[in-house]
Amino acid sequence: MDCAIQGQTPSLTKYPNRVSTVAAHQKEVQRSALLNMVDPKTLIPELIYDLRYATQQNFTGKRMYPKGIKSSFLRVAAAKSLKIAADSLRQYGLGIKIFDAYRPFRVTVRFWKLIKDERYVANPTKGSGHNRGIAVDLTLYELKSGAELNMGTGFDNFSDTAHHSFENLPAPIANNRFLLKRIMTQAGFNALETEWWHYALPNPSAYSILDIPFKKLKSTPVSH
Repeated sequence: MDCAIQGQTPSLTKYPNRVSTVAAHQKEVQRSALLNMVDPKTLIPELIYDLRYATQQNFTGKRMYPKGIKSSFLRVAAAKSLKIAADSLRQYGLGIKIFDAYRPFRVTVRFWKLIKDERYVANPTKGSGHNRGIAVDLTLYELKSGAELNMGTGFDNFSDTAHHSFENLPAPIANNRFLLKRIMTQAGFNALETEWWHYALPNPSAYSILDIPFKKLKSTPVSH
């Protein structure tokens, strides 16, 4: 069963319509190739994955993705925008490390049961950018050393310290956050005020909510 390891599969009948099969997703792709799901590493070879929900190193303390998940997906539109960001970061000797990207809808339902706070967890009645394949949680790392840049907090820190508006930060940390935000917004993403690591494409209603298991998605080649 391709869902969270802990607990039973939640009832999803009361939530919005969603695409839950590969066949239904392929019908979307026939309308626009930008709706396809792709592993962004196929466009950004130096991209590193550190998928926290495939481990216990997240706010739930539980593994929420199936065992063995080592990569993720984004819509082609989001992956191409992320490539623009990666190309810009390369001039600084920096690369992208992804904590999370595509998130099956049923996992969002589980998150909401744990924390009903829309500053940090999407309300399932609306779905999230992650469910739509247009959101990415990420940080920056040095290409030469592999060391992460200091952003002041870790991933999944639900405190004011992780907010973009938080000002009581040492200058180097503030500069790191500003660089990430500048590069990502220039590439077409919107920032989330409460999480320095979260960015998403605008106009989420243009993308369907997906609930397709990771292991059923396959990345296809994308022209640069």
